[in-house]
Amino acid sequence: MPKLGESVQEATITKWFVKEGDRIEEDEPLFEVATDKVDSEIPSPVDGIIKKIVHPLNALVPVGEIVVIITVDGEDEPQIEKELKVADNEPEKPAALEQKVSKETVQISEPVKVAEQKSAVEISETKSTRFYSPLVLSISNSEQVSMAELETIKGSGLNNRVQKKDILDYVENRKKGNISKPAQSAQVQVKEISSLAKVSVSAGLNDQIIEMDRVRKIISDHMVMSKQVSPHVTAVVEADVTNLVLWRTRVKDEYLAKYGEKITYMPVFTEAVARAITEYPLLNSSVDGYKIIMHKDVNIAIAVAKPDGNLVVPVIKNAEQKNLVGLTKNLNQLAEAARKNKLTVEDYQGGTFTITNFGSFRNLIGTPIINQPQVAILATGSIEKKPAVMETPTGDAIVVRHKMFLSLSYDHRIIDGALGGAFLRRIADILEEFSIDREV
Repeated sequence: MPKLGESVQEATITKWFVKEGDRIEEDEPLFEVATDKVDSEIPSPVDGIIKKIVHPLNALVPVGEIVVIITVDGEDEPQIEKELKVADNEPEKPAALEQKVSKETVQISEPVKVAEQKSAVEISETKSTRFYSPLVLSISNSEQVSMAELETIKGSGLNNRVQKKDILDYVENRKKGNISKPAQSAQVQVKEISSLAKVSVSAGLNDQIIEMDRVRKIISDHMVMSKQVSPHVTAVVEADVTNLVLWRTRVKDEYLAKYGEKITYMPVFTEAVARAITEYPLLNSSVDGYKIIMHKDVNIAIAVAKPDGNLVVPVIKNAEQKNLVGLTKNLNQLAEAARKNKLTVEDYQGGTFTITNFGSFRNLIGTPIINQPQVAILATGSIEKKPAVMETPTGDAIVVRHKMFLSLSYDHRIIDGALGGAFLRRIADILEEFSIDREV
């Protein structure tokens, strides 16, 4: 399994393009994988024949583990397959093969569906950054070893991976009273309580039951987690963007002819947010316990609705360093890739602030949920013509102006009302000050 990004530790095989005995050429797709960030096709690194498929469909496979064995021309038996055969005969199997245990120890009806084997407490806890084999997880469940305890065990395997003997030694020492259970954090306790408070729903005779797809399940879990992790506060301002609307109407044809890109309002919103963040850098942060991590780069994530109805959030890296043309090109590329399901893992990584555009659905206002581990998200509403009172040399006058609502949800753990309000007002001021004479 190839490395699919800095934070990706495992991936689920969602499709096989080959079967054992097939001949495959270099760069032809072997299989498709899905992570919590992106779906990707994995190409073959060599020409050869599919000797053995090690992991079947829907298997959850850690990065670096053998997925498929390919025999190249002139090779009788791949060296890696020989190693697998030797490992099968060893009493202590490597982590890659720990799921092949005797029925007396544990029964695994489906390969590596780790999430289904976790106890209710483990599922509710924060996801681990370490990989645990199904055997280790099964033993921990049966012995009531929580994920918090697993994290404290120093493994004897490669990269400190916890092996069977490590978890058994831990359990034995705990029974002897040599080890006490670690206290659970307040965050974990809140998650355990909330996980038990599920609403029971009865389906009627004429009701339709629809199973969530994988992406919708991920979004669901992420949104619930965000509301549990951080106290949300939402502030709203109304901005007069008449100059911006008139400028775009005037230059959009020229812009397309000159740069080959359609200019929308989103690049301008992104530019304004990046500029405001440089003035209020705490909005470009993350919270780690009682520590605040202030990010140097301004990486703005843009929420994009896909044709299938799901939401993806690709990231514009170093937005504060790009001009309007660069932001426009970057945004259009990401939006097109999202529509065609061609976004890469790197396109999703590193976001430090998010913008979501309610206006694209002709919604005036909204209260968005923070995209963890960020601390704020801006929602842009629909631009509409409204009557407004303006001061003139001869007195006040009612005129027609283009206005929109901006709403900012922020993490009240580190951002107070004064800071959140000032930041939001600054974005509005930047948009209102947009020069109608700005050159293309």
